[in-house]
Amino acid sequence: MRGRPPRDVVLLLAGAAALYVGFWLLVRLRSLIVLLVISLFLAFAVEPAANVLAKRGWRRGLATAAVFAAMAVAVVLFVVVLGSLLVDQVSSLVDAIPGYAQQAADFLDDQLSGGELAGKLRGNQGVKDFVGGVAAGAVGLSTTLVGLVLQGFTVGLFTFYLLADGPRLRRAVCSVLPPGRQQVALRIWELAIDSTGGYVYSRALLAGCSAAATTVFLTLIGVPYPLALGLWVGLVSQFVPSVGTYLAGALPVLIALLRQPLDALWVLGFVVVYQLFENMLLSPRVTARTMALHPAVARHPLHQPPRALQLAGRGRQGEQAQIAERASENANPATTRGPVSTPSTL
Repeated sequence: MRGRPPRDVVLLLAGAAALYVGFWLLVRLRSLIVLLVISLFLAFAVEPAANVLAKRGWRRGLATAAVFAAMAVAVVLFVVVLGSLLVDQVSSLVDAIPGYAQQAADFLDDQLSGGELAGKLRGNQGVKDFVGGVAAGAVGLSTTLVGLVLQGFTVGLFTFYLLADGPRLRRAVCSVLPPGRQQVALRIWELAIDSTGGYVYSRALLAGCSAAATTVFLTLIGVPYPLALGLWVGLVSQFVPSVGTYLAGALPVLIALLRQPLDALWVLGFVVVYQLFENMLLSPRVTARTMALHPAVARHPLHQPPRALQLAGRGRQGEQAQIAERASENANPATTRGPVSTPSTL
C-alpha cells in the first residue's frame, strides 16, 4: 500500500523509542538499582550461612532471621566490649587532628619560606573558598547521615527478602530459560554465591588478623590510638580497592611521624613485613579454605613483584581463579573431585 512506511523504518523508530525510554528509566531509578545491586551482593555473601541452617532442617525464613540475628548480636557484642574504648580513641584522634595539621603547617612554614607561607595561604582566595565549602558541607552532614541510615535499612530489607526467597527467585529466573540451560544457569548462580561468600568471609578474617596484629604492635611501641588505628588498617586494607593498602598504612605512619620519627620507621617496617607475610603465607591459606582453592592456585596471582605489597584486586583474582578451576573441572569430568549432583535448591 502506498504511503505506508517500510517495516524496517518502523522497527528502527520503535527501537530508538524503547532505547530512550530505557535510558530515561535507568537515570530515574539509578539510586534504586544501586541499592538492589548492593543488596544482591550482600545476599550472595550471607546465603552460604543460611544454606547451612536450611540443610539442617530449618525453614528458609527462620534460617535467614537467625543469620541476621547472629550478625546483630556480633555487632552489639563488639560495641559493648570495644565500643567505649574505640569511641574514646577515635574522639581523641579527631580532636588531635587540628594539632597535627598545625604541626605540619608549622614545619612547612619554617622549612619553605620562613613565615611567608602562612600569610600566602591566608590571603589565597582558593583556600578561603575551600574553608567555606567545608563549613557548608558540615551543615548538611546531619542530613547526609540520616539519608545513609535510611538507605542502610532499605538495603537490609532488600537483602533479607532476597536471601529468604533465594530458591524461589532462582526458580523464577530459570523458568524463563530453555530446559537445556536451566542447569547451567543454576550452577553459575551457585558458583557466584559460593565465590562471593568465600570472598567476604576471607576478607573479614584477614581484616581481623591485620587489625589485631597492628593494634598489638602499635601498643608495644607506644603509638597513640592503637585500637582505632588497628581497625582502620584492617578494614581499609582489605575492603578498599586499589589504594587500600597505601591509605591503611599511611595514617599510622603519619601519626607516629608527628609523635616520634623513629616510631614512623618502625611502623613502616611493620606494615611492609606484615603485608609480605599476609600475601605469601596467610592469605593463600585462608583463601584456599574459604573459596575452595588449591593453595598453589590461591598464591599464584600474588607472585607479581609490582603488586607484592598491594592488596587490591586479590579478591577479584581469587574469584577468577576459582571460576577457572571449577570450569576446568566441568570441562574434564575425569578430574572432578566428585560426582555432579542436581542442586536441591532449584
